Amino acid sequence: MAGGSGTRLWPLSRELYPKQFLALTGSNSLLQNTLERLKGLATAKPLIICNEAHRFLVAEQLRQKAALDRNILLEPRARNTAPAVALAALQARLAGEDPLLLVLAADHVVLDVQAFHTAVDKAIPYAQAGDLVTFGVVARTPETGYGYIRRGAALGEGAFRVDKFVEKPQRAQAEEYIKSGAFDWNSGMFLFKASRFLEELAAHRPDILTACEKAFAGVSHDLDFIRIDAEAFGACPEDSIDYAVMEKTQRAVVVPMDVGWSDIGAFAAVWETLPKDENGNVLRGDVLCHDSHNNLLFSENAMVAAVGVDDLIVIQTKDAVLVSARERAQEVKQIVNQLKQAGRSEHQLHREVHRPWGKYDSVDSGHRYQVKRITVLPGAKLSVQMHHHRSEHWIVVSGTARVTVDGVDKLLTENESVYLPVGAVHALENPGKLPLELIEVQVGSYLGEDDIVRFQDRYGRA
Repeated sequence: MAGGSGTRLWPLSRELYPKQFLALTGSNSLLQNTLERLKGLATAKPLIICNEAHRFLVAEQLRQKAALDRNILLEPRARNTAPAVALAALQARLAGEDPLLLVLAADHVVLDVQAFHTAVDKAIPYAQAGDLVTFGVVARTPETGYGYIRRGAALGEGAFRVDKFVEKPQRAQAEEYIKSGAFDWNSGMFLFKASRFLEELAAHRPDILTACEKAFAGVSHDLDFIRIDAEAFGACPEDSIDYAVMEKTQRAVVVPMDVGWSDIGAFAAVWETLPKDENGNVLRGDVLCHDSHNNLLFSENAMVAAVGVDDLIVIQTKDAVLVSARERAQEVKQIVNQLKQAGRSEHQLHREVHRPWGKYDSVDSGHRYQVKRITVLPGAKLSVQMHHHRSEHWIVVSGTARVTVDGVDKLLTENESVYLPVGAVHALENPGKLPLELIEVQVGSYLGEDDIVRFQDRYGRA
């Protein structure tokens, strides 16, 4: 499940580039780490469920891991986890089979992969027997940001009947849970037969199942994407898998696991997860420290210097800087709400924007002009398009560009340029084996991205 917006990790996480696609803990994104975690388990190819707006991000990250195989199921609208898992179960049963579904969130951290595999292996017999297994994280501290699961009767080594699901508690209650030793954190990971989940959903939330079945009746394929009927899915009620099924079923089993798990819900969790220097600081990028302790300091493209500060979160990106007390990091979502109310774009987009053909970075802008650095992937092509309100100049920095202007093709290499008048029908392609880098200068009365008329597009956007 690769949905979600990750608002508490702003400004790293944005609406159109949320945390599951970020490399927060190393060179891989959280989604890619989730895929890597499956190695060693006897699994079929993964099915990724994501928001339609993120489809090309998911496709590129799967391609980098050789895991792209027409296996991205698109949600036209966010409807929470119960409908998402219902769609996955319906897709899994298309071939007439009834596999076990291992349901994972794409934005979690698991440090001990072998222990994770052991927990999954323990859960398999129960899922095969018709139980709905949830994985509980062994709770060692009284966290108030997680839901809890109370263990019931022991079923065998490492498995218990679920006695009760508990909402996020107050601090005193969480401390009682830890003292009792009978509670685990609710990880939001599950294992069950596809048919058993659908049976339980039919019993407890038939309205969700009916809407998902109607949406799936109109299923189609587009490139590597599986599309469902958007209108039918729009009528589906929103609900989580916990509320819709797990809290109501009589067949819930919990398998506790101690795997170094975190849902990376806020910057405090990022600080807790990552390695620290001798002063307790987590440093990323061009960062200098003096007499500073227990800070999380991230720099994307500028030097960040900290002097005599403790327990801070400082996040620098190309277009925003966040400074927060570490213990109040969850309140970052209030800044995101202010951005939305002000009609600003920083909650949605980074300055660097990813597209299916590559990316662009808005380097500079002013009255009637805008400058972008454009990167086109090898073999990729932008749409055949025109603009009503702006002309453009393209200067190749590196690589080779095939440019078409009003039906005339030309090849450009390093330090060559081309002028695109207002109204010219044009296209840009990288025919080479290396990334194409160019500078685009736009001049005109209106420079918005919606001043694009597409005539042809290999990514289905025309």
